[in-house]
Amino acid sequence: MKKYFLMVVAVVNMACVCRAQSNSVVGMFPENGATGVNIDTHLTLTMSDDVVIGQKGFVSVYDAETGKLVDRLDMSIPAGPTASQPNNPAAQYTPVPYVYRSQNITNRNTKAGTPSGVNAWDKGRYQLDIIGGFSDGFHFYPIIAHGKQMTIYLHHNMLEYNHEYYVTIDKGVIGEFAGIRGKKAWTFRTKEKAPDSSRRQLTVSADGKGDFSTVQGAMDFIPDSIATAQDGYRVFVKNGEYEELVYFRNKRFVTIEGESRDGVLIHYPNNEVFNPHPADIKTNEVRGTFPSRRAAFAADNCSDLIFRNLTIRTDCMGQAEGLLVNGERNFFENIHIIGDGDALQANGSCYWHNCRIDGGGDTILGRGPSFFNHCTITSRGAFMWIRNTEENHGNVFVDCHFKGMSNDAVLGRLPRNHGKNYPHAECVLLNCTLENIPSSGWGVIDDEAKTATLLEFNSHDKEGRAIDTSGRNPVMRQLDPIRDAQLIGRYSDSQWVME
Repeated sequence: MKKYFLMVVAVVNMACVCRAQSNSVVGMFPENGATGVNIDTHLTLTMSDDVVIGQKGFVSVYDAETGKLVDRLDMSIPAGPTASQPNNPAAQYTPVPYVYRSQNITNRNTKAGTPSGVNAWDKGRYQLDIIGGFSDGFHFYPIIAHGKQMTIYLHHNMLEYNHEYYVTIDKGVIGEFAGIRGKKAWTFRTKEKAPDSSRRQLTVSADGKGDFSTVQGAMDFIPDSIATAQDGYRVFVKNGEYEELVYFRNKRFVTIEGESRDGVLIHYPNNEVFNPHPADIKTNEVRGTFPSRRAAFAADNCSDLIFRNLTIRTDCMGQAEGLLVNGERNFFENIHIIGDGDALQANGSCYWHNCRIDGGGDTILGRGPSFFNHCTITSRGAFMWIRNTEENHGNVFVDCHFKGMSNDAVLGRLPRNHGKNYPHAECVLLNCTLENIPSSGWGVIDDEAKTATLLEFNSHDKEGRAIDTSGRNPVMRQLDPIRDAQLIGRYSDSQWVME
């Protein structure tokens, strides 16, 4: 069994411990007294010294007019687990398919941790936040610090339009910081009203100058299950760094487009250890099971989405997807995905054009079908572990570039997975560039998977020279340009692959 570990977000205080002066605030965002603030804003402080996050005290937000407590972060509660949960032999797949209801579930009307399926309540004492209507909630970091800057993550959907708020921070929340007290020390007022939904155009800007400050805020605003493309939304994400855990479900006909691929970075420290599946329910294997919460960015039960010009990254190692997508007819163009084990999980029909995917092993996981066109994939271990059934195709790569980052970077593997295997797994490589790929092509293929469809045609090196395929695993069949011309033509047709 693999061992996974969590890359903990931590900041080391480099200031001399004997310094007498306390850490103090030199900048606020939103600024004290700011108006027109987005309701999905994070709270950011720039300090005079490097930040050490404490383990006691509260960050509190109050309604300035009524004095009512609106949100509170308890720093004595750990962010999330740091070790894998014990294996539960009694865990079963959900006996009925998981139901994706369209409901208005937020932290304001539902207790985070409320089971959304047949799973039991999670009894762990960790930070919990309902994101994207998923009532079971996500573990999260209430404060993330980088050097002298700290970002406070309020629970989602707690602020309202046209309200004034004030923030207090207890002593002990930040080391060597006396805190923020009083009703006037840090105040801000949100925008008067939500964006005009008739425009169907939303702008996300990390500096707060767009319709929303976060990708999550924009996706929360968009209605579920839009019926037609004519009624769809376009979310334009301006260049910037978006350190946020993104999860949304039941969305359709939405385009998420960045200003530039290298200029838009959406990332968060998440993995299977930090946000595991329920201890009593198996997940992440067959259709209809409990949703996975371990990706930095997840589009769950979503169809007809378009992603363009973004970089999506997980900041953790282990079973840690940068992107996880469940749904049909989703299109990705000029996207950079960075993860570790299972860097990309794609379940349902997806088209990938001019994308880059970087991972640590089992880099592309999923049930397909996925059509990759002119994509670049790097991996330190196996590039993929395909799990499609006979109901649909698996992974097809046309004019793609596979770059092995170690001598173990086989194209894929099909070992037994907790006693089962994938006899209908399918992988097809057409006109692909292979760099530092072992001569066997594939890793372990256990007996039950030797019926898999593994096809290869015209693989070549960076200079265009034909690859020697004489040492390939015998399950991987080499296609002949004349005898298999019709088959090559079919697999070159994305519509045929994904229908």
